[in-house]
Amino acid sequence: MSSKVDKLDLAARAGWLYYVAGCTQEEIASQFGISRQSAQRMVSLSVSEKLIKVRLDHPVSNCMKLAKQLKEKYSLKECEVIPAVSKDVSTNVGLGQAGAAMMEKYIEAKEPVIIGLGTGRVLNMIANELSPMNGSHHRLLSLVGNMANDGSASSQEVVSKIADKINATYYPMPLPLIVSTKEERDLLHNQESTKNVLALGKKVDISFVGIGQIDDSAPMYKDNFINQRELDSLLKNNAVGEIIGWAFDVNGNILKGDTNSRLTSIPLTKDSDKLVIGIAAVKPKFAAIKAALTGKLINGLITNEVCAKALLEK
Repeated sequence: MSSKVDKLDLAARAGWLYYVAGCTQEEIASQFGISRQSAQRMVSLSVSEKLIKVRLDHPVSNCMKLAKQLKEKYSLKECEVIPAVSKDVSTNVGLGQAGAAMMEKYIEAKEPVIIGLGTGRVLNMIANELSPMNGSHHRLLSLVGNMANDGSASSQEVVSKIADKINATYYPMPLPLIVSTKEERDLLHNQESTKNVLALGKKVDISFVGIGQIDDSAPMYKDNFINQRELDSLLKNNAVGEIIGWAFDVNGNILKGDTNSRLTSIPLTKDSDKLVIGIAAVKPKFAAIKAALTGKLINGLITNEVCAKALLEK
């Protein structure tokens, strides 16, 4: 155990010297009294063990061009396009770092803001990448219920994780995402604590949300928030995607009835005057992302080159 700790300590020092202090591997090797190859391995270990978080600080020209085109086509307030891993495959790689960098920009604001947060794997990636900082003057609000049908808590809940990172006051949504009846949803919404959260939801300044596809691999289905019968019903009613649980069709119209009538989430507003940033990139989500943009359910986007090019195609 002691040997492992010593090794990680050395790797952290090597990573700091290389990425922060700007030392070469030869300089690190000389300082530590080790070979250049050993210094290189220490630097690599600092990244693989997540002791050092690396972000690209130079805007790639093609990504900037794609972001500009997306902003113009979909009237976006914010858009960040990151380099793709390959020209043919779209992945989530890099979305966490890009999302964290954008979120930090708003956390660094001196004026207090209310930040709304969805859930999901990409939001979890952002929470992991976020740097510890003082955001005690801000408030964080969960936009979505964090309980599955069986009463278990969602492993993708992020509001408490981010609040811990920035020392902010946070407001969870301690409700099932979808309940059995509209009457049950209304009853829960009338509870005093829930009413306070819903009221705060109307004051949110900026939101960060994931975009889920509606198909056999739908996150809501895979994470046990909806069952097979509910999924089939959504597909029958032409749902292609969801944001904080709100299902919508290919034109970005929020469906009436179905699971939406029993959803406990903060209402999703079309063409909001507040900033709503959607974060998604993988191919199964393309139709959902395009629909969300077309229907103006989001007015900000973080994605990658492959997805950006698909969204710009006629």
